[in-house]
Amino acid sequence: MIAALTGAGLSAAAGLNAYIPFLLVALVARFSDVITLPQSYAWIESWWAIGVGAVLLLTEVVLDKIPAVDTVNDAVQTFIRPSMGGLVFAATSAAEEVDRSTWVTEHPWVGIVLGVVVSGLVHTGKTAARPAINAGTLGFGAPVASTVEDGASIGMSLVAVFLPVLVIVLLVALAVLLLWLWRVSRRRRRRRDQRRALA
Repeated sequence: MIAALTGAGLSAAAGLNAYIPFLLVALVARFSDVITLPQSYAWIESWWAIGVGAVLLLTEVVLDKIPAVDTVNDAVQTFIRPSMGGLVFAATSAAEEVDRSTWVTEHPWVGIVLGVVVSGLVHTGKTAARPAINAGTLGFGAPVASTVEDGASIGMSLVAVFLPVLVIVLLVALAVLLLWLWRVSRRRRRRRDQRRALA
């Protein structure tokens, strides 16, 4: 159960920013005993994987804050975020300290599928909300929304690793927040369209 909560939290975080949960898992595995990755996933904590992840994170952080570019970035990330969600779910659910269930290690595809689904759902919500936010704020909301998403990804990743029992609460809060942002943005766009029609 704990492994599933950790994996779900990290996958949801990957739906917002693919590289934050990856780097957190890599760094925690490399520098502590909180997570010991199985041999098949040990490459995650290698210096080259951490280095590539850091470069990709920096690129993502910059591109995601530029209006219009963020939409293109989200389109590209449609393949990356769910894949990363599957990877971190499978890697952490197979880690020794997270859960001692042999069933999870014997059926790694379950973690991959669940991670892809959770991350894909969060990514879809983010991708749907962002154009509406950009249109509703004339692009000024992009850096703010991106910063909030990055902060949520960091928070969700930390909770997933260190306090996994709180993941359910955070997933519900994330779903409510994404739905609220989408509705607010849609309302603003509708008002703006009505004003244009009357002009």
